[in-house]
Amino acid sequence: MWKREESPRPPQPVVPPTAPTPPVVHQSTTPRVEPVQPVQQEKTIVNIGKSVIIKGELSGSEDLTIEGQVEGKIELRQNVLTIGPNAKIKAQVLARAVVVEGSVQGNIAASEKIEIRDKGSVEGDLSSPRVAIADGAHFRGSIDMQQAKGSEKHEVKPAVAAPTPAPAQPTAVPAPVSVAR
Repeated sequence: MWKREESPRPPQPVVPPTAPTPPVVHQSTTPRVEPVQPVQQEKTIVNIGKSVIIKGELSGSEDLTIEGQVEGKIELRQNVLTIGPNAKIKAQVLARAVVVEGSVQGNIAASEKIEIRDKGSVEGDLSSPRVAIADGAHFRGSIDMQQAKGSEKHEVKPAVAAPTPAPAQPTAVPAPVSVAR
């Protein structure tokens, strides 16, 4: 019979027993695409209670209801600010929408609307494209209802009387003028 020659094999090292290795998984060259689920933002409303007093700047990116006292500046550019019936605010206010049920001393600017409810009180200037003042509400100040240009960059400014434009003059076509040189 024929006998096949085998080359000598090197000795195999002795390996102590270990945890079994996980099986090798080969990935497909085509990536698996999961359907995209719309991200739902939770609409959270933060409350500042009756006993809370804040002095300084207050800003955030959530809707806010204030029942306590705030002195300084309130800035919620993309959110709704509700001034509760017990709130006492002495601040400049900047928000997307403002609902006043309590007392505010200071200017209010909103990119969408300002609403002063029947027991609300505002002493200051209002600047918003939409303003609603309920019967029984107290308001002392001026109102600017112009659309904000570039609605993101709306700042509260003191009311200044605009210069009165000159009355319109009839326009005449000027006669040609010759210049001697």
